[in-house]
Amino acid sequence: MNTTSSITFFDTQFQRQVRDGDFALNPFEKAALPYLRGRVLEFGCGLGNLAVAAAERGCSVVALDASHAAIEHLRQVASDKALPIEAYEAELRDYELREDFDAVVSIGLLMFFDCPAAFRQLSSLQSHVRRNGIAVVNVLVEGTTYLDMFDSRGHCLFAREEMRRRFAGWSMLHYEYQGFDAPNEQIKSFVTVIAQKGSTAGSAAA
Repeated sequence: MNTTSSITFFDTQFQRQVRDGDFALNPFEKAALPYLRGRVLEFGCGLGNLAVAAAERGCSVVALDASHAAIEHLRQVASDKALPIEAYEAELRDYELREDFDAVVSIGLLMFFDCPAAFRQLSSLQSHVRRNGIAVVNVLVEGTTYLDMFDSRGHCLFAREEMRRRFAGWSMLHYEYQGFDAPNEQIKSFVTVIAQKGSTAGSAAA
């Protein structure tokens, strides 16, 4: 696996969180948790705090991330607590899913790919949600000025209303724009979508 500056950035952050015992769910994970059921995919799980919380509520979870530190931590937690979590270290930019899920979660990941890869993987995630299943997707959007965590080779700030178009045909359960202060008077601007797949919903437009 090729190590990018983004993965290195988050590896360092995850190691610090483990050292500090900082395992609280972030606001996006808290919003997602009540909607998770059955077989769950977390695509870009980080330390796996949401995966653990979902498994503790009875879900079976597949958790994927490119951070070695994060996956090793999650595997240890899952083993210690005997939780139904399968944690895999993987490069997710071109990852091919081979299973469908009752809920698919991708929080804070897709914007780290170039836009063609981000849109392609979003479409793949949508296509692997079972009928009446749930997708939870959170991305940074235009207006974000804090870019320190991005790899110089490519990233994708989604248009603010992009996700509405890409979830056309789904039942929109939650759609929220949030801005957060970042270092040096910069801003992180997020959109979070929680949507349910109906019989007529397709994948995201290319």
